[in-house]
Amino acid sequence: WALITLAILGCLLCSQMGKEKFHKSQHWGFCNNVRMLVGEDKPGIGGELLFGQKIKPKYSVFPKGMGTDSPSWVAFDKQVLSFDAYLEDEVPDKSQENYRIRRYKIYFYLEDDTVEVNEPVLQNSGLPQGIFIRRHRISLPPPNEDQFYTVHHFNVNTDIVFYGRTFKIYDCDAFTKNFLTKIGVKLNPPGQCPEDPYMKTRREKLDCMEPICPYESFDTLKQFLEYDRKVLRFFCVWDDSGSVFGDRRELILHYFLSDDTIEIKEVLPHNSGRDAMSLFLQRRKLPKYGPPGVYQPGQLTDRTVLNVYGGYSQTRVYGFLLDKYQLGKLDQEFYKDTDLSIGTTINVWGRKVLLCDCDDFTKTYYRTKYGIENFTSIPCKAPSPPKIERKFPPYTGFGSEEDSLRSCIGLMPTPHQRNFKKFIEFDSYGNISNTLRFFAKLITHKCADVERMFVISYFLSDDTISVFEPIERNSGYTGGMFLKRVRVKKPGQEVFKSEFSEYIKAEELYVGAKVNVNGYLFFLVNADEYTLNYMERNSDKFPLSSIELVIQKLKEEECKSRELKQVFTAADCMHTKMVDFNTFREIMMNLTVGKLTDQEVITIARRYRVPEDPCPHRNVLVAQAHEQLKKNAFENFERLIAMCVYEDREKKKVLPSKDIKRLCKSSRLPLNEDLLGSLLSGFEDSEKQINYESFFCALNWRVNPVPVLEVASYIKERCEDEWLGMPSPIPVKYIYYLNLLKDVFMR
Repeated sequence: WALITLAILGCLLCSQMGKEKFHKSQHWGFCNNVRMLVGEDKPGIGGELLFGQKIKPKYSVFPKGMGTDSPSWVAFDKQVLSFDAYLEDEVPDKSQENYRIRRYKIYFYLEDDTVEVNEPVLQNSGLPQGIFIRRHRISLPPPNEDQFYTVHHFNVNTDIVFYGRTFKIYDCDAFTKNFLTKIGVKLNPPGQCPEDPYMKTRREKLDCMEPICPYESFDTLKQFLEYDRKVLRFFCVWDDSGSVFGDRRELILHYFLSDDTIEIKEVLPHNSGRDAMSLFLQRRKLPKYGPPGVYQPGQLTDRTVLNVYGGYSQTRVYGFLLDKYQLGKLDQEFYKDTDLSIGTTINVWGRKVLLCDCDDFTKTYYRTKYGIENFTSIPCKAPSPPKIERKFPPYTGFGSEEDSLRSCIGLMPTPHQRNFKKFIEFDSYGNISNTLRFFAKLITHKCADVERMFVISYFLSDDTISVFEPIERNSGYTGGMFLKRVRVKKPGQEVFKSEFSEYIKAEELYVGAKVNVNGYLFFLVNADEYTLNYMERNSDKFPLSSIELVIQKLKEEECKSRELKQVFTAADCMHTKMVDFNTFREIMMNLTVGKLTDQEVITIARRYRVPEDPCPHRNVLVAQAHEQLKKNAFENFERLIAMCVYEDREKKKVLPSKDIKRLCKSSRLPLNEDLLGSLLSGFEDSEKQINYESFFCALNWRVNPVPVLEVASYIKERCEDEWLGMPSPIPVKYIYYLNLLKDVFMR
């Protein structure tokens, strides 16, 4: 025995190797202050199960899948199994019925194994319905009341007991079927719920019973809420030309979908002679067969009232009885939306109205609701009568032609309204003058008038022209205004006629054109810079200023390309690849033999001109600054340098140009904005930095004086032959002829 005991102890020691828990479970306790055994199912030492002991699961055990090991309250959140069940409830002490079939919904919540039983509310059942069993965990019936219902206890066509009541499950929803199949539960075929005999008897009685007060329900609220503010609109016409003094009347029909009423408005043309009425037909239901006659009030109603009653007490209640047989009721058919379509003629109280067209909403409504796709409109307007050409008397010669015409249009003459939009668009503002100015000579046989020069101004705002003669000493002419601002007629027109005269337009003016101004013939020899720029910007109106059209015209002279190149090379003695304007014009005019006008030559010259340096030299700017500083006696340059040294924290002797500009303005340096900006741009480096010592030393007119600028004398550049005596400078100085030859003959 000693050996056996040692062997058993050895086995126990081996089995206890590595074990850390050796506590004993408490099997005895108090229940209602009575000592008793309370731990029959508790494990042994260290929490290990005793021999033959099995722990019953407290919650549903699901088969392990391939997903994550999430807790049930996370994995099955908001997932509920729904079962349809019924209960046979006994009805004692009642001869009409022995039992009732009550239907229930059983909900099983997967997250915590709770159960809820709900009874759908049945109208007029007389029983308290709704939640039958609140949501909680329900224990199994005895002798297993220590356990709770899990998901494996539920199936179709099975009985389940909740607190002594047996529920028969006969069906479930699709989610429940799918879930139970996935966890391995074999579903039984669904059953049927038997019909309640009492409800069946009650329904049969109601079907064969006529109500004592047969009140008819007219539900118009649904139609009103669905179609409120939705209106069908038709364009129609009433042809009343067959009657005396009748004509075609254009109408607009509105059909209100909320209450099936119709409203008609009349469209009155201008000067129709008819009084403007608000409505042709007030909003109401329109009968199909009208006029039906005159009825007394109350004859046409939705309900037929049999009698009115009221009590005799002080708190009397008034009411009425309806006639279920509806004796004497008048039936009348009214137009509905199904009766209205394009091409249909409706009866509007004896007037035949033709529906000709409808709006987009109406088309969408009929297309969506009735599937109609054909909405071909019918012309509702009558063919307009032939227009009688109105003839006006000829011009009388008094005032302008427009003013004379206004006296023939109405009894009360009104002034002529000019084109105000054009005036606002082309009126001068700022630096934009909207005025085309040309230099012109007078074409005449008088030797004294050949040298006279004129400035012709064309105002785009009102198409007027003014002619001005520059004043020149010892010329024998006073000069000044030659023609006041007025519209100029084209020559060769009849004076006294009914039509308006034609006037000179801006498109007819260009360099080289001859203009007849009230009998004086002018030759346009040049134009100012604004005019040339305007004509080039609007080359669609001024084709002679279009460089593309001029180049195309030169390409037609391709046979003379070699000769043209030789002439330009001979004229360029210094081989600078450019010639002056007078030489360029002479060569182009001679080789093209008059195919190019002066305007086209100027267009080419401006395109291929040699650009001039617009920025003056820095010494010129410094000289201008010295002149202004001398006039204002400004010599406080040392203070400016000291301020710059204070601002120069890093002692680099340079500051940004914006900081120096700020210091100059704060010290009130007497230089204007443009000159100061040009000086700063001339002294700044690539990083917009300026050496302030060199900058202010250059401005110090007393320490570093510069020579005084000489005023350049203006020399009139005179051209040959027709250009002789032109008071304006030539358009450009030099032209790159080689670039012109490449673009014209080498592309």
